Amino acid sequence: MRTIGIRAAPKAVTFVVFDTDEDTVLNVEDIRIPIAFQTPDALKYIRNNLLDILREYNIDRAGIRVTEPNAQSPNIARIQIEGVVQEAFASSLLKSYYVGQISSISFRLGIERANFKRYVDGHLDWPVQNWTSLSKEQREALLCAIGASRA
Repeated sequence: MRTIGIRAAPKAVTFVVFDTDEDTVLNVEDIRIPIAFQTPDALKYIRNNLLDILREYNIDRAGIRVTEPNAQSPNIARIQIEGVVQEAFASSLLKSYYVGQISSISFRLGIERANFKRYVDGHLDWPVQNWTSLSKEQREALLCAIGASRA
C-alpha cells in the first residue's frame, strides 16, 4: 500500500510518499508556492499539485500533520493550506485519510507522545533509510505517512 504524509508551512507543503509493503520511502519533496501568487491562487496551486501527486503515485491512504490547537502563535497561511489539503483528500479517491496532531500521530505509530518531538528533532532514529538526512518537516511528513497505514 502507498501512503502520503503532509506537513504544511506558510510557503510550501512537504510531502513524503511511503510504500508500506516494502517499508521504503518513494519520494520526499516540497511543493513550493510561487512568490507571485496571491492567497487564492496559492491554495489552488497546492490543491492541483497534491491531487496530481495522489494520482501519480496511486496513493491509498494519507495523513496531514496539522497545527496544534493550543499553538501560541498560529500561522493563518499554514492553517489555510492545511484546510485545502484536507479538501483535496476528501475530493480524491483515497481509501482513507486522517488529520493528525502530535497525540494522534503518536498513537498510530505506537510511540509515546513525548517521543514524537525526539524523533522529529533527530534525537531518536526511525528505522528507515536516510532518516538522519531528513529535515524536521520531512520527518514529520514521513511519520504522518507511516501513520496513514493505520488511518
